[in-house]
Amino acid sequence: MKNRPISVLLFSNAAVRAGAEEHILTLLQGLDRKVFRLSLVCPEVLAEKLLPDLPEDVELVPLYLDKLTQVVAALRLAQVLRRRQVDILHSHMFRASLFASPVGWLCRVPVILETPHLRESWRHGWLKGRFVVDRWVGRFVDYYIAVSEANARYLVQQKGLPAEKITVIRPGSDLRRFDASHPAPVGLRNSLGFAEDDPVLIVAGRLEPQKGHRVLLDALPSVLREFPRTRLVCLSEGSLRAELERQVDHLGLKGAVRFVGYQPDVRDWLALADLSVLPSFYEGLPLAAVESLAMEKPVVATAVDGTPEVVLDGKSGFVVPPGNPARLAEAICRLLRDPELRQRMGRAGRQWTLECLSQERLLQETTAFYLRAWERCRRDATGKRREELPTERPGA
Repeated sequence: MKNRPISVLLFSNAAVRAGAEEHILTLLQGLDRKVFRLSLVCPEVLAEKLLPDLPEDVELVPLYLDKLTQVVAALRLAQVLRRRQVDILHSHMFRASLFASPVGWLCRVPVILETPHLRESWRHGWLKGRFVVDRWVGRFVDYYIAVSEANARYLVQQKGLPAEKITVIRPGSDLRRFDASHPAPVGLRNSLGFAEDDPVLIVAGRLEPQKGHRVLLDALPSVLREFPRTRLVCLSEGSLRAELERQVDHLGLKGAVRFVGYQPDVRDWLALADLSVLPSFYEGLPLAAVESLAMEKPVVATAVDGTPEVVLDGKSGFVVPPGNPARLAEAICRLLRDPELRQRMGRAGRQWTLECLSQERLLQETTAFYLRAWERCRRDATGKRREELPTERPGA
């Protein structure tokens, strides 16, 4: 071990606080300060959203680097890497790695990592769809941390990245905050215009095309035919809000649907719910499903990417094909018909998350991986890139 703590810099160029950003916060809050010295570089708009939960000892550098023409920003990142004597540069999402990893390589940062978080289903066309740029950037990345087995397979089978560079470390949450006995705030149900016995569905996800809200709204009339008092609460904000509100009006669902915007404490809303729904078209490993199960609320989700690794079909909820309103409605109705099944699945889901998706496990596995990568770097006497060094294969 070195005399000083290992200097780790986490880099993001996102503008929103979503699952990947919560993952970053978990690392910044929980990694051992005796072992690591931590920094965060991210755009100012994201920094403002993270600041209330950011530990005081984390050096925060507001910086937006998302274009090849941003030479000044790239130079500033290089200055930070050198000034902080960064040992490990860890970018989150490919687009962040696209700009940060080459800068880190030029600055001779010993270990360069990327966590892609999700499958980029929007990548089409001759260049983007062939992942040529991804493989080029991969020359500057020592190792990848996949957030699920599905994520690892995507990196190898579709992007064509070397399997020996990839390790699976699933995200984790502070599940101690979640408790099935947590009550909904007094008056919350009434403030929404809901009766005490109205079935409530929660969908916690940004109002963006990825999350599949349009499919859920198309499924809701079928649910209402069997359970006419069902109510749907949509948490968070996004670019589709106005469009989704128009869809609600068009389908005659205004009395059944509530858009409540971003809510800082999802526990209050899950306490209100009978089950949650995740109708996404693609995911990494969905935090919304983890938190729902931690509150013993079963989940109806789509069988995409890492979601079936969280929502175990028939055990902690149901998974259905993406973009299929009929199958989505059928699964929701099946759970609404059977309170005992909901309780059984909820209990099984909480047990699964506590065993496999805890914050403690994430921190332990990430710490071990950082140390392993750093020790391999120290053993590399040549100081060259270490693409040939082995690491755990996906699922190891």
